[in-house]
Amino acid sequence: MPRRPELRRRMLATPPSSTSPLTAGSDETAGGARLVPGAGAIGLSDPLYSAARRKMLDLVNRLHNTGVQRDVDLPVIAVIGNQSAGKSSLIESISGITLPRASGTCTRCPTECRLTYSQQPWQCVVSLRFITDARGQALGTARNESFGEVIFDKKQVEERIRRAQRAALNPSTRPIQFLQGADEDPTVPELSFTTNCVCLQIRGSDVADLSFCDLPGLISSVGKGGKESDIGLITSLVTSYISKPSCIILLTVACETDFENQGAHHIAKQHDPEGKRTIGVLTKPDRIPGGEEARWTRFIKNEYEPLENGWFSVKQPDSRALAAGITWADARKQEGEYFASASVWSELDPEYQRYLGTTNLTERLSQILSELIAKRLPELQDELQGLLQKTEEALRQLPKPPSNDAFAEILHLISDFARDMAKHLEGTPEGHGLLQTLRPVQDRFKKAIRETAPDFRPAVRPRDTRKHGDYSSEEDDGEGRYQQPEFLRAEEPDAWNIENDDRAVYVDEVMTRARQATTRELPDYYPFVVIQEYITAVTSKWDVPTRSLFDSVQKILTGYVKNIVAQHFSKFTQGGLHQHVMTVLNEHIKSRCAETITKVLWLLELEQRPCTLNGHYYSDYRDKFVAHYRAHRSSSGSVALLTKLEGYTPPNNSKYVPSDFQKHTAQVLSGLGAIGISGVNATDLPKLLPSDPYEPALNIMACVRAYFQVSYKRYVDYVPMAVDHELVLGLDKGGALESVLLKGLGITGSDGPRRCKEFLQEPPNVVTRRQELQKRWERLDIAKKELMDIWL
Repeated sequence: MPRRPELRRRMLATPPSSTSPLTAGSDETAGGARLVPGAGAIGLSDPLYSAARRKMLDLVNRLHNTGVQRDVDLPVIAVIGNQSAGKSSLIESISGITLPRASGTCTRCPTECRLTYSQQPWQCVVSLRFITDARGQALGTARNESFGEVIFDKKQVEERIRRAQRAALNPSTRPIQFLQGADEDPTVPELSFTTNCVCLQIRGSDVADLSFCDLPGLISSVGKGGKESDIGLITSLVTSYISKPSCIILLTVACETDFENQGAHHIAKQHDPEGKRTIGVLTKPDRIPGGEEARWTRFIKNEYEPLENGWFSVKQPDSRALAAGITWADARKQEGEYFASASVWSELDPEYQRYLGTTNLTERLSQILSELIAKRLPELQDELQGLLQKTEEALRQLPKPPSNDAFAEILHLISDFARDMAKHLEGTPEGHGLLQTLRPVQDRFKKAIRETAPDFRPAVRPRDTRKHGDYSSEEDDGEGRYQQPEFLRAEEPDAWNIENDDRAVYVDEVMTRARQATTRELPDYYPFVVIQEYITAVTSKWDVPTRSLFDSVQKILTGYVKNIVAQHFSKFTQGGLHQHVMTVLNEHIKSRCAETITKVLWLLELEQRPCTLNGHYYSDYRDKFVAHYRAHRSSSGSVALLTKLEGYTPPNNSKYVPSDFQKHTAQVLSGLGAIGISGVNATDLPKLLPSDPYEPALNIMACVRAYFQVSYKRYVDYVPMAVDHELVLGLDKGGALESVLLKGLGITGSDGPRRCKEFLQEPPNVVTRRQELQKRWERLDIAKKELMDIWL
């Protein structure tokens, strides 16, 4: 039976057998890996260790190399603790290297260690990962830079790391200056603490397959020259790591300091309240104050602040041993001897002895990390696929990047816009198209012109509120105010009702004006100038509606063009293309407007002199108005007579029983036909009424009113047609849009290529966003391929 000290040493070499939710589902046991007798390797460097598990650890290291940890939650071990908690010594014992101590910069930036077991000669590669600038502002994309050649001598690592830490704290200075310059700290570093990271990739036969990140020690105050903001920066940095579900928290607690005063435990418990992914490490066990040994051993027994994976204790060389240059192997030997000889630890039950020593801690960390990786791999595949799809969709949402041939792209943009604009100018079927938008304006113009019709009344002007006189029968018969002729209502169903207001011109006023204008005419003949004056008085009112139509069309067209321009060029505001295109088109629209208004006003001027060759149309209206006015002048019933005549229906053989008026009207029409007067309608009968003293005035009124119908109908056609032809369609007459833009943008000259390139400049935020997404896609794609390769 071996002696007790030897038994203790064997126990210290056997890892604990407890399990953890982090390793659920694994077919390995906690004690499945052992030290190789006589070898310097530890943990997962055991040749009996599963090759598949080592392959997974290598995979995570490669995933870290892609930078995909910025996008997905990769399994990692984060070493946290208060300053002076012994983190650096713990890292040295696990990695086998020496960290800088003199300058203190080792605690001022994260240090990532990726340990890989290899039978090849030992080597270390140092690199930098910059994620913030000199102001502490986050960079759009992390910048990874190699820092020096591969190191094959462990003695060179400390200096290289020290120089790398200076570079991390001074991101605006080129790293090569710190690599090749003097080995001394700057007088004032740019940053006192930083999230920029020093990365160590170590390969050798004396290291475990393990990855971890040593984070700056938590502080509660700053010394002279320090920044209060550093406290929050470090806390935020630590939180950014340990808040992720796949982060194993390696919590270091110094036994020389009261446990409750060590803030690292509080922040770890905040993000892992159940202690399922936290591993506690008691450092400096040789400095436990007298009488407090039992309190600290309760941690090892997991009785106080219990954790799912328990508490470990390690003993590292003191400052004198470090100064003397103690080797890693001697340090491990002295550690084993300490735990085997110190009564507070050596008297623990065998099941707790497995929680003592760096070897057992490293073994446990290796196992937990590898099993967590095995559990996370299927999840990572799904996460990467989902992120790739989201990234691709985000890239599709961005504007198309500028072409290498800027001139050709500008030509293509202009051509596309011109074709699209021409289509809209010609007319599109959608309800909100340009022509559909213009139609209400044209309808208002037509109504405004129609409302200028002369309001002739075949009655004398009323002399009191009862409007009595020789036209009193209009109200006596209950028909109300003067109404438009029925033939006008049939032509224009939406015609307005004439009100008896100040616009009305009565028959006696027309008669008076006709007599005043008479010079040398024979009796019953009146000068044409009277008719001309009434017509001119009407057409002179057309100026305002005409200009209103033109202004409205111009405004609508300009706004519509602006919207189409935005659809084609809004993505090119940075280089001014959008603004230049709109400026050129505004000038083009103004030019077309100037020509259009000239022609529209020319049409208006034509209407100032009465003229028509449409004699039949004019005569037909004149006869109808004469009959209408005469009917209203008749003493036989005024409006009632005309209304009855207009409602006359010829008799037929149906069962319809005509009224006496219908019978009498039929007899009159039949009698006229019998004496040879054919083609007479019921509405023509008012012409047979007796002569009226106001007959000349009625004829003048009928002539003016008939001419208005002729002139207003042609005018409300010609003016919108002219505006449409000269301004709307005229905007792209002969392909004008494309030629105007080419000339206005100044891209056809010798300076054209340069201007085109400037026009296509993208906004900085779009450029940055595209670069971020492209780099993210590349990271994710590489990571996805790495994951796929592991199953091959």
